[in-house]
Amino acid sequence: MSSSAVPSATGTLYVVATPIGNLDDISARALRTLSEVALIAAEDTRHSLRLLQHFGIATPLAACHEHNERDQGGRFLARLQAGEDVALISDAGTPLISDPGFHLVRAARAAGVRVVPVPGACALVAALSAAGLPSDRFAFEGFLPAKTVGRRARLEQVREDVRTLIYYEAPHRILDCLADMRDVFGSERMAVLGRELTKTFETLRGLPLAELHGWVASDSNQQRGECVILVAGWQAPEGEDAVSGEALRVLDLLLAELPLKRASALAAEITGVRKNLLYQAALDRQKDA
Repeated sequence: MSSSAVPSATGTLYVVATPIGNLDDISARALRTLSEVALIAAEDTRHSLRLLQHFGIATPLAACHEHNERDQGGRFLARLQAGEDVALISDAGTPLISDPGFHLVRAARAAGVRVVPVPGACALVAALSAAGLPSDRFAFEGFLPAKTVGRRARLEQVREDVRTLIYYEAPHRILDCLADMRDVFGSERMAVLGRELTKTFETLRGLPLAELHGWVASDSNQQRGECVILVAGWQAPEGEDAVSGEALRVLDLLLAELPLKRASALAAEITGVRKNLLYQAALDRQKDA
């Protein structure tokens, strides 16, 4: 490897970021590393072969994906322990970020193998940098559960998180996901859709969740490609008219079983919040549903 590498009896595992779309985003260091290692562990060898051929890199490839990573990790570890350098790449972006590689990296570190990051493109960071939402504190939540019940339950867990929330989502679930976010976080919560980042049809659109859902629903082109959703963090209501998140949680539970008026009255008794405020909150929730 390069002259800056530290000599070692074992090889080095390089965790190499690759482009998420625009091939010009690959770094000179990544190209040099991929050219010089003995083996590249790739999420999809067919996909990565096209990338390597584009840049004239002839390094051998071997599969390292979610279905074989635990079983085949020893194969890569043996090469590393024999003194060979190995690069780990995913189909796009930075490995391990909602991609395979965790088990190999953990095993390598446990075995005393040097692990070196070769940073580059990452969809969540690219989206956050251009979203216009607070970036001093954020939480990457990865992919949400595919089913509505699980998805809503996960969203409920972070409904009052003050950090910017970042999600990856598959295009065929983007509408359902935005609808659940609207219902759980509220129709006025600001959100940004980052779609096909760095590619020809890149989209970055920021709107309140209800409007963002409507905009995506009205344009089938926005229901295609790789999606990142960023949601503004929760802001506590202010003033005497504030309704706490806990009061709203109680209200939602009662609304699932009782008529609106009765649910509002009972929620007021339980929480101490004025009944008229909870009644209005119930009306707003039914309107958004």
